[in-house]
Amino acid sequence: MNRHDPPGIIAPHIPADTYRRAEATGQPVVIVVHTTDQTGRPLRHYLILIAVAGAGTMGVFGLVAAFFALLDFAAHTATAIGGAAGTLGIGGISLKLARPTGK
Repeated sequence: MNRHDPPGIIAPHIPADTYRRAEATGQPVVIVVHTTDQTGRPLRHYLILIAVAGAGTMGVFGLVAAFFALLDFAAHTATAIGGAAGTLGIGGISLKLARPTGK
C-alpha cells in the first residue's frame, strides 16, 4: 500500500482516482453509508425465550416419566408383597391379596 491509497477500511469503497483527485485538490471526500434502524426485537431475544421454554418442557417430561416409573415400581412391589403374603387376616376378617397361581 503506497501513501496515495485510501486509508483503512474505507479503501474498497472509494475509487482510487476519486480519492487521489480529492487529495490533490484538497476537496473533502463525502462517504454516504446507508443503514436502516431496527424496528423489532433482535432474533437473539426470541432464541433465549425458546431455549428457556424448551428446557422447561424437557423438565416437565422428565418429571412425568419419573412419576410413571415410581407408579410402576409401586405396582410391582404391591404385586410381589401380595403374592408372598397369601391370605391376610385382621380381627377375624381374612383377605386374600392374590389369586392362587395354579388350578
